[in-house]
Amino acid sequence: MHEEYAEEVLRLAVKTAPRRSLTSLKRICLHVASQHVAALDMTALLELPTSIIKDLLPHLNINDLNRLQPALNGKGISTYSAWIAILREIKGAHCVVDLHTEEESKQETVDTLFQLIFYGFKCRGIAKQFSNVNITSLLLVMAKYVKHFYLRPSIFLQSFTNEQRPLLTILEKSVRCVYVKHHIDVAKRESRYALYVLHRILDHGEAKDLIIYDQDPVILAWILHARGSRHANHQRHIKSMHGEKASCISHHTNPTATGGEASASLDPETTVEDEGSLITPCKRGKFDFVSGEQEERMPKSPIDPELLCQTFTPSAGAWTKSCPQGQIHSLQIRECGRNSLGVLIPFLPTWLCLRSLTLQSCSIFSELDVLTLARSLKQLSDTSSSSLTDLTVGVLPHAALMETLLAACSNLRSLSVEIHPVAENLGLQQTKVVDSTVLSGAVLELPLEKLSVKEPQVLTNLHSIISVVKNSPNLTSLYISGIRLSTASSHCELLSSVSESSHHLRRLNLEDINLSDCLPAILSLLRNCILEELSFKDCRLLERCSDKEDYLRRLVDSLKRVPSLHSLCLSQNRLAKSIPILAELFTGSSPSTVKKLDISSNYIQPAELLELGQRLARHPPPQRVTVDLRKNPWDRDQKIWHTALRSLHPVCDFLIDGWKSRDTMADHISNM
Repeated sequence: MHEEYAEEVLRLAVKTAPRRSLTSLKRICLHVASQHVAALDMTALLELPTSIIKDLLPHLNINDLNRLQPALNGKGISTYSAWIAILREIKGAHCVVDLHTEEESKQETVDTLFQLIFYGFKCRGIAKQFSNVNITSLLLVMAKYVKHFYLRPSIFLQSFTNEQRPLLTILEKSVRCVYVKHHIDVAKRESRYALYVLHRILDHGEAKDLIIYDQDPVILAWILHARGSRHANHQRHIKSMHGEKASCISHHTNPTATGGEASASLDPETTVEDEGSLITPCKRGKFDFVSGEQEERMPKSPIDPELLCQTFTPSAGAWTKSCPQGQIHSLQIRECGRNSLGVLIPFLPTWLCLRSLTLQSCSIFSELDVLTLARSLKQLSDTSSSSLTDLTVGVLPHAALMETLLAACSNLRSLSVEIHPVAENLGLQQTKVVDSTVLSGAVLELPLEKLSVKEPQVLTNLHSIISVVKNSPNLTSLYISGIRLSTASSHCELLSSVSESSHHLRRLNLEDINLSDCLPAILSLLRNCILEELSFKDCRLLERCSDKEDYLRRLVDSLKRVPSLHSLCLSQNRLAKSIPILAELFTGSSPSTVKKLDISSNYIQPAELLELGQRLARHPPPQRVTVDLRKNPWDRDQKIWHTALRSLHPVCDFLIDGWKSRDTMADHISNM
């Protein structure tokens, strides 16, 4: 299957490849050498001048590059640029690659390229990778390094049950995270291959992280089979909805038959006892949140994980082994509807190995849904062996529910919420919504270390956020976005609370909030917190300033007094003509230690960037600085812009893009 694909890609590459003449002997030699690296003497190759080796690297395919990397690293030669070159060949020359190390770039390249080749995509840059190597051998080499596997319905998955079985064995050992981004219809027989691969990687392999986009509660229920006990009250709820007990799907079929019939029956071990008691966990996949219509279209082919293994895994004699049950430590449901939530909640109280849970929805969760989730999480939190420390939920109907979730999960170290207040709940912003069945006693101090709160551009208040900040003295990371206050209010109260309560804060990210009247509070915060990363993105810093340069100088002066600061973002603040003042970060006896400076989307003209470069040349930073210059009107005067980049090059690395000024102007106007 893959051999035919490789031949087709190579034929297509020959037809569509542009004719390029090799104009120099050096280019001819590099091209020929790259086609025959396997035949070259390794010792002789490494003895070549470093400059020639670096010129050769972009010509290598992923197989040769991986084989040479250890020896090249031993000689002090990084393969970073070669991995980035392969990635840009695949994604396009103008793609923005935010990867900073050799290992990061290699991992991203291998993960991306493996999925494209395995699933038979015919995109540019693919043919080069197996021009002089067998595609099966290439997949086996890459599989050893694949950390992220994307599961999608495809005929190529069938190869895992025959010629590519060794490849699946390797993936079981290497993959750490599985993405289910496409719908898998368990009613279709061909979906058995996807379910089999998912079972092998999650249960027989080392993968502990699962990210699922499918809104179908049936596939979620199949994935979560037997990963936690069910509560009797949930069984009664399903019974009341459908008029019958929820059942396990029990298959009695010849596992080797291709068209064997399977029957669904009630599991004899499933019992409903007193309120709050646990039922015996079923080893087979349960679909007790499935409607009657969905039950009717349940597949008749084997979907029990052990039966799938029995069907597709070769073994001598009768199948006697029980499949292991893998542990999912991190679960992300990116499109979590109400039905999916209903499937998940009964598993949570006994899901002791779960460390991180992300529930994201395109719609707003009802308050009842959130309170039901909080009760289930509290049962888990009250268990001494609970592992859950990281929770992400979006979208909440009002901010007070954030406190409810924190009270329910007393061991959380990280909380991220998105809040979209609806009209009928705006009045609740002034009052805490506390469910008495969730909370028992006031929370005096939270162990929270990371907090992220995102709200849309609607009028709200800071009560809940400030309350959480004041009760979280161990905060090291804080992200707040989109909060709008009435004209009589200010964000100074929030900044003051952070300054007074969060002395361990290392990362502060404020986005899309108006801080134009908050300079004194910002300066106080900088004095009291030992920040390493600071971001004021789209915070309208200079919006109400009569003297913008004085404002920026006072801010720069305070930033220089934070010796721990290494990353600063001032993106989308319309700094424009004031941008040269940032060069003062690196003047004086105690220059700033900032290594990453984001001034993207500030409508910086070429002449203003040139002045910044000239000032930095007179007062160079103590270390190289990576400057993000994207989404600025570079084409207003391309000659001066490139002169400015040359002036920056001795002391800076920079991120640039191909934005046109009309795009930048539209972006600028949209943020005014």
